[in-house]
Amino acid sequence: MPTSSYMPSDDSGKADLLDHLALTVPKYATLLDISAADIAVRQVDATAFRYAFHVMNDMQSYAQHWTAQKNLLRDGGTGAAEWPAPPTLDQPIPPAVLPGIIPRASAFVAHLKTHKNYTTAIGQDLWIVGASHVIDPSTWKPVLGVQMQAGHPVIIWTKGKAGGIEIWVDRNDGHNFVFLIINTEPNTTDLTPLPAPGTSAAWRYKAIYRLHDEQVGQWSDVVSIAVGG
Repeated sequence: MPTSSYMPSDDSGKADLLDHLALTVPKYATLLDISAADIAVRQVDATAFRYAFHVMNDMQSYAQHWTAQKNLLRDGGTGAAEWPAPPTLDQPIPPAVLPGIIPRASAFVAHLKTHKNYTTAIGQDLWIVGASHVIDPSTWKPVLGVQMQAGHPVIIWTKGKAGGIEIWVDRNDGHNFVFLIINTEPNTTDLTPLPAPGTSAAWRYKAIYRLHDEQVGQWSDVVSIAVGG
């Protein structure tokens, strides 16, 4: 039975682990001889990585809006004529840290595990013990959510152990479900031009996980949302 690494494979999971270490490590400071400097590094590294990850997602979403606007200008269609508004950086901006946040965290964890007082129970509390499990991709089934953000549907999903997700959409236009996109990181904004002003439609979405560039598992349940021009 294989044992997974405690270190998540995706940046969202890494950010969660760093946040958890920053929050949980202090309670073991005395037992495991963790210095105040090490605790401070966990905290500033977690804050910096979470901030960088958040800003990156905002900038990628901004780039998608520009792509949609460029396509609208080029090809025509329905949609706003205004330029996409640039995102603003959240305040306060945390201090910059030296590169190598994950190697630093990994070295810190490796050192903790050599301490005479370290136990598996402590490791589980710190999320630094990999789980033993059997991986069966045939049982994977995405759970989708959908909500409106900035006038466009956003399909909410989690990645788990999959390589990515394949999303299909039915816009109630007589074409049934058609391919929308393959994404490797949650979540997914549908930037397709909305219905004409004064009209509305129910858009439906379904998805299936992908692993090694192939569909795996089962299709999700269908989720829908009302969109209007």
